[in-house]
Amino acid sequence: MNDFRYRPKDDYIPKANWEELFVLTEHWQSDLEFYQDDLKFLNHLIDKYFIWLTDKKHIDKVRDLEVNLLEITKKCESLLGQTSKHLTHIEEIMSDPFTYDAQKFREEHQLLEDAISDFIKQFRKSRKAAFAITEYVIDSEKLSYLLKD
Repeated sequence: MNDFRYRPKDDYIPKANWEELFVLTEHWQSDLEFYQDDLKFLNHLIDKYFIWLTDKKHIDKVRDLEVNLLEITKKCESLLGQTSKHLTHIEEIMSDPFTYDAQKFREEHQLLEDAISDFIKQFRKSRKAAFAITEYVIDSEKLSYLLKD
């Protein structure tokens, strides 16, 4: 899958009414909140096993992953803020259509969608790496006994 889209077709954003764009943006916000919770879980997973590491190369791998997850977490928080602000703007447009330039707003909507799409791709890649590194470290450090508790 090369792209991530919720909207049904390529010309949806220019033709959709404000209510449809509002619902779409609410979906984005809900998904970002889910990703934020998942990032908390991944950080907890790494923190839980990090203290048991003895091999320096494993410590370095996990540290690199933690830095990456921190960057993604900041990006998620930023996108949540942008999405919340965007929802407010849509509400203002629905109550007073002359509040914003409609074309400019739709372009901003497209840019936000692209940013969320890029974030999701980065998140999925990092999540996969987190599980791969965790599994590798548990196996190679003989930490599997911790999972039985």
